[in-house]
Amino acid sequence: MNDKDYEDFISTVSHELRTPLTSIRGFSETMLASWDKLDDESKKKFLKIIVDQSNRLINLVENMLSVTKLQNAKDTIILKQITITPVINTVISIVKSQYKDKNFVINIKPNTSSILADKDKFEQILTNIIENAAKYGDENSTIYIDAENKTNSVSIKVTNSGIEINQNDYNKIFTKFSRIDNPLTRKVQGSGLGLYITKNLVEKMGGSISVTSANHQTTFEIQLPASNIELQAREKCSQ
Repeated sequence: MNDKDYEDFISTVSHELRTPLTSIRGFSETMLASWDKLDDESKKKFLKIIVDQSNRLINLVENMLSVTKLQNAKDTIILKQITITPVINTVISIVKSQYKDKNFVINIKPNTSSILADKDKFEQILTNIIENAAKYGDENSTIYIDAENKTNSVSIKVTNSGIEINQNDYNKIFTKFSRIDNPLTRKVQGSGLGLYITKNLVEKMGGSISVTSANHQTTFEIQLPASNIELQAREKCSQ
């Protein structure tokens, strides 16, 4: 990271940290100063804001740590044979607890291969993509997770219904701190780091990620090496 990139990184992170910290301090001070005057409903509302903003801070810090690791040449990728179904189920159970209004439908075709990947990083990739689908999907909508074999790889698609991504933004959304401008993203908070991290992790494991968006639906497709091409995957990861 050169000096300008470092300055941009610090400036953006400082801005992202300031907003939730200001909210937490403001609502905490209001509750301390006016506790006896606030009704129970107001107290619950203020506490929920504090919790939401605290979670936002935690996510931002985790993403910053992930970005730092990506830029560290010593970051270790441990490739193992992984059956995708249990990992998908685990991630969905976590995301579902946060987005209770969303439904999740899994369709893994019979005989879908295991993949060769780093288990923790694969779980992080899926969490970012499925959580994104829930976050930006229509209220009470269904998220579809489909998996099948491709040539020498396994394809995992995550589809949600909601505001479309403009084709001109397909590449932009995978860059650091990117936030496309549409009515939904203006309402939903985010650091613009999640998809940048996801793309880098996928590519470090010899895979690829792409997005298509049309007819009120958006699909992210991840392709990772099938476990029967271990040598090829290892060669890609070492480049």
